Amino acid sequence: MKNILILGGTGKTGRRIGRRLQAAGHPVRTAARTAGDIPFDLGNLTTWAPALDGVTAAYLVEPDLQASVDHRARIPRFVAEAVAAGVRRLVLLSAHGVGEADDSHPLKPAEQAVRGSGVDWTILRPDWFSQNFSESFWLPGVLSGDLLLPTADGGTPFIDAEDIAEVAASALTEDRHSGQTYQLTGPRVISFGEAADLIGKAIGRTIRHVDVDPEDFVKRQVADGVPVDVARLLTGLFVAIRNGRGSAVSDGVERALGRPPRPFEDYVAKTAAAGHWN
Repeated sequence: MKNILILGGTGKTGRRIGRRLQAAGHPVRTAARTAGDIPFDLGNLTTWAPALDGVTAAYLVEPDLQASVDHRARIPRFVAEAVAAGVRRLVLLSAHGVGEADDSHPLKPAEQAVRGSGVDWTILRPDWFSQNFSESFWLPGVLSGDLLLPTADGGTPFIDAEDIAEVAASALTEDRHSGQTYQLTGPRVISFGEAADLIGKAIGRTIRHVDVDPEDFVKRQVADGVPVDVARLLTGLFVAIRNGRGSAVSDGVERALGRPPRPFEDYVAKTAAAGHWN
């Protein structure tokens, strides 16, 4: 029986967690809209019970941060159903800054529900993923040579998704993480300009970070099909970095795993060698 459920099982963290757990011999069920072990949609209640059947531990992800989504009726309701179905351990992928945010933050209800679930829980609050440069948001900019972001010279301690996955896999299978909230960052703050330079040197091309006006950035995202509320939320996070209010380096990875986080330079070297920026 596959008793560890991974929501978003084909995503950046989910697929890495699944690989780690399967390699260690743990019975894993990946849940996703497509390509997972079982079809799952957080917005479709009929997919919940089959995903939870026989599950004792679950990794939770809220994939949609739009203001139009009722976030008090998704993860919180899923948590209640999961506990009723026999789940006894929950690991939530949250985000940097949720602890200081007011109740309007879309991930606040998820954290509150997990903490109040009555079962073992762990909350992960990662900074920006290093893999955003190679697997999603910022890849087109890297490939074009111009990374357009409203961050000026501000920096942040990018976290390798492999570290997030290792912490999550440990939290799903070991008692010692119960009741812990881990702020997950890389070992040092890096500006987007330095990140672009490191990637460019690794692949032998010029990659530039180009600072853009925040309002222009919002308009560009909306023109690309991003909902306006999501565009403004993401731009606000970039502006925080721009203004020197990005994440501080945290010891979360070391507390969870007993070792320092992977350096950004290691991520760049590995990704370049794999040809993801070719």
